[in-house]
Amino acid sequence: MKKPMAKKVIAAATAAAMAMSVTACGGAAETPAAPAADDTAADTAETTETAEATEEAAAEEEEEVSAYTVLTDENGDPYDLGGMEIIIRDWWSPEEPAEPANDYEEAQQEWREWAQETYNFKIKQVAISDWGGAPQDFVDYVTSGGDDVNYVFTLRADPATTSAMASGLMYDLSTLDCLDFSSEKFTLNKLHEQYGKGDAIYCMYAGISEPRTGVFFNKKVLQEAGIDPETIYDMQADGTWTWDKFDELMGQCQRDTDNDGTDDIYGLTLNEGVMTEQAVFSNGGSFIGKDANGYFYNLESPETTEALEWVVDMFDKYDNHDPEGAEWDYYKEEFVNGNVAFMVEQEYAGTPGNFLADMQDELGFVMFPKGPSGKDYINVWDNNPACIPACYDADRAWKIAFAWNLYTNDPAGYEGYNGFISRAMDGIYDSRSCEETIPMMSEANHGTIAFHGMIPNLSIGPDLTWNIVPGCVVSEVVGGISETWKQYVDDANK
Repeated sequence: MKKPMAKKVIAAATAAAMAMSVTACGGAAETPAAPAADDTAADTAETTETAEATEEAAAEEEEEVSAYTVLTDENGDPYDLGGMEIIIRDWWSPEEPAEPANDYEEAQQEWREWAQETYNFKIKQVAISDWGGAPQDFVDYVTSGGDDVNYVFTLRADPATTSAMASGLMYDLSTLDCLDFSSEKFTLNKLHEQYGKGDAIYCMYAGISEPRTGVFFNKKVLQEAGIDPETIYDMQADGTWTWDKFDELMGQCQRDTDNDGTDDIYGLTLNEGVMTEQAVFSNGGSFIGKDANGYFYNLESPETTEALEWVVDMFDKYDNHDPEGAEWDYYKEEFVNGNVAFMVEQEYAGTPGNFLADMQDELGFVMFPKGPSGKDYINVWDNNPACIPACYDADRAWKIAFAWNLYTNDPAGYEGYNGFISRAMDGIYDSRSCEETIPMMSEANHGTIAFHGMIPNLSIGPDLTWNIVPGCVVSEVVGGISETWKQYVDDANK
């Protein structure tokens, strides 16, 4: 049961520390009235005992409450946002948030309620745009001058997003002193580096990165091919999970089970573009890089070229089996039906409500294997950037950023909490993927950011990855776009 928030605020106001994270707590109970003079000794003893218990409970309550701290202005008063109402708009959040499902979510809810009451603002996250239209919705809003609603826009990697950044439509967050981009909540994911130029920062993301592309495997199919599925986790753990081993296992699984001359079990199925991008980074390559001088073209580096050639080889061997006329996402049905050993796909596919929920066979999930030029397993992070419209004035932008920063803080005692592990546990994931793979995918030393999405006019799918398919000639695909991409990079650096 929640206790009165006003009591929390009063207790918190006595704290001197200037921390941004706080913990959930309760208010003090009422102290009973003093006993009448003619009460019996028993009544007096009972009352005294009750009072002592109440005082003890109040002391414990006060100790718990002290974890709340209040940020104050130059006059020593709590910051007051004047009743401002803020909407974090995205394309997935319900109008009314769900009830907390675990201790973390309960603590988070209480913290957010405390913060809103303490600093006099209201904030909620709700779907307004859809996935496809979110970037353009932002552009239309800012170019029209905005309105009276206070928004934080949640966007995605898209040419319209990067064009908006380059066109000055996003507020420079580096100018807002309520945001500390050297703090762990930002350095954990590096998104502000991705959406920055020079000293300016245009987008933000809070906390641990969402796991992205990995390799699902069907344990039943592997066992029928004489492979112990647990050995894949063992290889991931000892650093021997490589391209060559992946190739070997796919070849061992792909076979003709009824001797009719046609394979019935396949080594691989996937959305080819997902694997192509992940393979490049797993080999230490990239499409576009960034250094002190700005962006640079990297499509023809040895590491990138080697990865593209390897991907086509894997597609030719193990992924050339979709029936004629099949839909682009036929691979999902094929894997769910138990006809394939491995599927390269994003982690969300195995979370509640997604297409692997109907899978009957037990699955495993590991990071994408290392290429010969790769130093370690790598996960290409693709978090959704949040930004503030540049049409807002400085005071309005500061208050919105201040509120967003509080809203996205972890409650005390849960700093660095990885909610993606809990999400995976509610999905189809086995224990080792929850204990080993998902945490690894969120760690800074196993994650990287990509810059090809930051180049206006460059569309990685139509330009490149959709064309890296079974039977293609990599040099021809790359040669057809190289000069255009170089010009895009030059334009971006200007």
